Amino acid sequence: MTGGVATAGNGTRPAGARTAIVNRAIGLARLSPTATAGLLIILFFGFLALFADALMPHDPELAFAQRVLQPPSADHWLGTDGNGMDVLSRVIYGSRFGFGIAIPAVLISLLIGIPVGLFAGYRGGMLDEVLMRFFDGLRVFPSIILALAVVAATGPSLLNVVLVLGFLDSPVFARVVRSEVLALRSSVFVEAAVAAGNPTWRIMFVHLLPNAIQGAMAQSAVRAAWAVRISATLAFLGVGIQAPTPEWGAMIRQGAEFMITGQWWVALFPGIALIFLVFGLNMFGDGLQELLNPRRKAAK
Repeated sequence: MTGGVATAGNGTRPAGARTAIVNRAIGLARLSPTATAGLLIILFFGFLALFADALMPHDPELAFAQRVLQPPSADHWLGTDGNGMDVLSRVIYGSRFGFGIAIPAVLISLLIGIPVGLFAGYRGGMLDEVLMRFFDGLRVFPSIILALAVVAATGPSLLNVVLVLGFLDSPVFARVVRSEVLALRSSVFVEAAVAAGNPTWRIMFVHLLPNAIQGAMAQSAVRAAWAVRISATLAFLGVGIQAPTPEWGAMIRQGAEFMITGQWWVALFPGIALIFLVFGLNMFGDGLQELLNPRRKAAK
């Protein structure tokens, strides 16, 4: 007995736990290869963002005056930009802006959209019409035009970009939650909660929300990809985060002018990073929707 316990303490249980985790990961990968591939891409960029300080060969805003527009070399693996800054270091650090914009913007969208969709769907009537028509009005105008106008008016700071993107994307979550609540509000468990004398807030947040939030969660990764793309577009157009801040859109904007003269690396590498992060978020979001929506998976 004693020997068996000691053996387990020396590694049998951890090995078994690791095997269970691996088997579970393999099972998830088989269930949705799309979500798994997207998650791996997200984890890669998350690793870059978390450990950027250790991974960057140079300070991302340190200018080497004698190495302006140097092509990829042993000293600068991805070359240098028009200010003599190391492109690899700036691409790595730029991953922090990708997540630093996408995650807060999606959280703001959820915090606005979920309560509005929940309240409008449950109460219905004129309140539902007014709220949804207001959100429909936001969706009528192209998001990039509205974002351009608001950010240009309020100033090109990181906080303003996050707040604008979060507010403009909240109608998506409001619509998703509202549609779920409309389908659930006449359910037996809701009628039972009403008959038991539960207040409105408890019915909405305790009984309806856990059942209505699934669709919104499945949309989160896709909307994060949208936030990354729009924030990079704003920076590229000159109204978002400004150079020399190592943000991918701003880097592409700076590098675009050098493409004609052959310095392709300045814009190419941040562009590749942007494409892969957006692609990974979209893949993960699509796979998540397949896992959470059996009808969609069966229809494919």
